Amino acid sequence: MSNCPLCTQAHKPEEGELIWRGDDCRIILVNDPNLPGFCRVIWNRHVPEMSDLTYGEREHIMSLVFAVEEVIRDVMQPDKINLAALGNMVPHIHWHVIPRFKDDAYFPGSVWSTKTQETSKVNLEQRIALAAKLPAAIRHEISQMY
Repeated sequence: MSNCPLCTQAHKPEEGELIWRGDDCRIILVNDPNLPGFCRVIWNRHVPEMSDLTYGEREHIMSLVFAVEEVIRDVMQPDKINLAALGNMVPHIHWHVIPRFKDDAYFPGSVWSTKTQETSKVNLEQRIALAAKLPAAIRHEISQMY
């Protein structure tokens, strides 16, 4: 689909850091200064709904989502992980895997809600340092899967 921002074959740096790309999916470490460690697992072809995928494709993307979640939990030790696949604004299969902390800018609301607080600079810097470890850890985890 020509107007879909996720359909481009080339990775757009503004999306964030490309961690891994396979034939069907890619994983991005999102550029969000308020939410270090926020990742997206994106289906490469334009497909709007999970039920449009074959059972094998569904298993494949969810295996990647769960692998990213496990690595984020291990590396960042968040209070909670949010998984979301909304697609209201971008009807193209993509999963958000978001580490949440009780002092993050949006807690306890969704990351798309209004900010409720400011995270201390020290905590943000620590989380940015931990998030920098995610790409290598995620690539390692995926290499163990395939």
